[in-house]
Amino acid sequence: MKILILTGSTHKNGTSAFLASEFQRGAQESGHEVELFNAGTSRVHGCTGCNYCEYGKKPCVFRDDMDTLNQKLLNADVIVFSSPIYYWGIPSQLKAIIDRWQPVVFSMQGHKRTVFLTTQASEEDWVTEPVNVWYQALLRFMKWESAGRIAAKGVPGRADIEKTNYPQMAYELGKHI
Repeated sequence: MKILILTGSTHKNGTSAFLASEFQRGAQESGHEVELFNAGTSRVHGCTGCNYCEYGKKPCVFRDDMDTLNQKLLNADVIVFSSPIYYWGIPSQLKAIIDRWQPVVFSMQGHKRTVFLTTQASEEDWVTEPVNVWYQALLRFMKWESAGRIAAKGVPGRADIEKTNYPQMAYELGKHI
């Protein structure tokens, strides 16, 4: 199975990157082909809504990392989002990728599974609610099946998440995907 992990943080050793790496380790140990794409450090221009792509009939006007990522999105059987929660949402770098997959969006509908891993400093459930609503809308629109959801709460830093069972949960989810 081909798995594409999209990480949203600019912190290469942060909490969501750690969850992504543990998921990746488990999935690779089970023999899956796993590729990681870091939205936080990639070069992806935001969508301007120009509709030049005509929803997949033409490539996007911007030449950047989406040129290769769109094909990886199409080839993936499972797409994993691993993201910190910033102000009740996913980081703009990850959102830019979702906005920019417009040229391939309809080709991806209906035949993928997805995993959503998030981290947040707060232990409050309400902080996670907006991204959960977003994720449900994504699943509905894309007609994808959720293969798992981990919401790591109360983990402002790497040392904090290392003291929890969240990394083991991500590893096990990857192992049994």
